[in-house]
Amino acid sequence: MSLGGTGGDKPSEMEVATAAARAAGEVLSGFFGTDYTVRSKESYNLVSDADVQAERAIVEVIRQTYPEHAILGEEEAKGDTTADDLWVIDPLDGTNNFVHAIPHFAVSIAYCHRGAAQCGVVFNPIRNDWYTAMRGQGAQVNGQPARATSAEKLTEVLVGLGFYYDRGTMMEATLSAMRELFQAHVHGIRRMGTASLDLCQVGCGMYGAFFEYELAPWDFAAGVLFVEEAGGRVSDCRGNKLPLARTSLLASNGLLHGEVQKIVGKNCP
Repeated sequence: MSLGGTGGDKPSEMEVATAAARAAGEVLSGFFGTDYTVRSKESYNLVSDADVQAERAIVEVIRQTYPEHAILGEEEAKGDTTADDLWVIDPLDGTNNFVHAIPHFAVSIAYCHRGAAQCGVVFNPIRNDWYTAMRGQGAQVNGQPARATSAEKLTEVLVGLGFYYDRGTMMEATLSAMRELFQAHVHGIRRMGTASLDLCQVGCGMYGAFFEYELAPWDFAAGVLFVEEAGGRVSDCRGNKLPLARTSLLASNGLLHGEVQKIVGKNCP
């Protein structure tokens, strides 16, 4: 896929991110619902041919315009997170959904400068849903402005959560936090299995908050920027600044952050 900037200029990072997401989406759409090879790290932690080929498609598009930039991905790209210019990519977030033909998965791409995301794209190719954000310029869903909910009480919202692959201590901690959130009378709990889209659902006002006790940078880099540009707040589950590394994560509309953080922080393993 070739890219051309405006008037012959080099394409912007957002233009490249969008083109790369579209290229990966074409790969995933071609695999979705067909027979393909699935490998497993455990019976519940899957990687497919689709993941690998989609990541290669993303890398190819980025390299056309920014060959000097580092790229960090889930499968093969192992770029340096301390690089001044870094792309953080997840070619298929929600592999388990994808493998079971559930059309709730996404391509996630963020461009970071000196550790801070400058633009991000989360794309569900089956639904053709585009979630985009640029630092200081807001967040959009399918070209329309996105905004976190203005709810001020847990009794007014749904809360999303994710389960890391660990099915021991971390699973029990997540279940304990979920129990306390129910006791706080949230409208309900949702576990959809695609962290990048969960974060976008916070930014779109569908969830008042979302948390997970372990996520990798490629799971959250683009989604975190989307939440922040939609007026929300993101930290780790103990309320600290989020690192560009494996971490717990809490995203909220901002107004509910402290209240949710008390619950998820207390249970954080």
